[in-house]
Formats: sequence, C-alpha cells, structure tokens
Amino acid sequence: MGLDGPHGKVFSGIGFDAPPGSLVALEGPSGSGRTCLLLALTGRMKATAGRATVDGLRLPKQLAAVRRLSALAAVPGVTDLEPALSVAEHIRERALLQRRFDASLRSLLRPRAERAAASRARTSAALEAAGLDVEALPKGPRTRVRDLERLEALRLSVALALIGAPRLLAVDDVDFKLSEAERDQVWSLLRSLASSGVTVLAVCSEAPGDAVRVRTGASPRPVRQQTAKATTGKETADALAEAGRA
Repeated sequence: MGLDGPHGKVFSGIGFDAPPGSLVALEGPSGSGRTCLLLALTGRMKATAGRATVDGLRLPKQLAAVRRLSALAAVPGVTDLEPALSVAEHIRERALLQRRFDASLRSLLRPRAERAAASRARTSAALEAAGLDVEALPKGPRTRVRDLERLEALRLSVALALIGAPRLLAVDDVDFKLSEAERDQVWSLLRSLASSGVTVLAVCSEAPGDAVRVRTGASPRPVRQQTAKATTGKETADALAEAGRA
C-alpha cells in the first residue's frame, strides 16, 4: 500500500500479513506516516497505491464496510476526549451512540430494561478489558478527563472503542509520554486484547519483539529525515481532518 498527496509521499511500500488476533505495531518516527497508515487500514482514509484485505473486505474499495468492523482509540484530531467532561459522561455518551448504531428492528423489539442491561454489560466488559477501574480514579466516575494521567486517559479511550465490539482495534501513539513501566502495561493490555481475538494495530516509536512489525519512515540520515517531516506534516494534518469527517 501507499499514499501520495500534493506535497509528496505519506507512506509507501507497505506490505504484511497478520492473522486474526494479531498484535501489529506500526513503528516509525513521528511524521513518518504512521497515523495515516493506521487510518488507511481502518477505512478512514483512501490509499492511492496498492490494496489490502481486512477480514475479507477489500481496500480501498470497501472503506465503509471496514469502518463498521474497526474502531479507533487515542487518535489526535479524530477521537479526542473532551477535557471538561467526566469519565462517566464519556462512557454514557458512547453507550448511547452505540445503542443508536445497533438500532436494528430486532433490538428495538426487545424490552427497554433488557436493552439497558445489555448496554451496561457491554460497557462493563469494555472497561474491564481496557483495565480501567473507574471507582479507583481520584473522584471516581466524576473524574474529569483533564485530571486523568496519560495512561488512564489511554485506557479510557480504548474502553470507549471496545464498547462497539470491534474486530479490528487501532490505537495511536501507544508509547507517547509514558514511562518504561507504563509502556509495558500498555503492551500487556494490547496483548491481552489480541489474545481475545481482536486484531490490534498500534502506532509506536519502538515495537516489542513479539509484535508483527510494520516500519514506516524515511532514511535515518538527518537531512533526509528533516525533509520527510516537512513533506508529511501537512499530509498528516489533511488526513486527520478527512478522517474526522468520516
């Protein structure tokens, strides 16, 4: 796969195989097209070269179908958490949206109490899978996002994505502003999700040895790196705006 734009190549020459339940690390320096690749593989952006198959669906032809089976977490400019809202408010909003997404005729015919119970069960399962203990937060469910530590905010974003029961989970910047111990916790979380059958795409600066490693980025020579960042920064901004609209 590859993606070209008016300012140059965003990424190119990407090719890999990952069976269901894989942990795939999109590894490279900031500005190397990692996030754009993440968005392309989840149907939020249309690649300009090559093709991919996701759960039997073809990219870039079946973008909408791939979006339905995938979910994004912690992608700046796309899935940003609202700092002024509480954790409970984020969870409630996401649960309501999911009920709207699942509003099939069969689900609407179920009693309201049964639908509410199913929603609570799905939310609890997502929080548990993400390793987020809401009651242990400084103010419990009323804790504002702006008061969360980076690791807690990442877990919340993952939990919100999991409420939709995706088969493909994409997480951006999994090692951003985290200590080594916290990074180990994040990779442990992602391995746990992958072992449950969810295929995980994770953008990172340095991939663990047990992940399927997909490398993005320019030549390690300093001049080439600076050129790559200059040409891909605008592409990334444009791509994030487009993904937000999608």
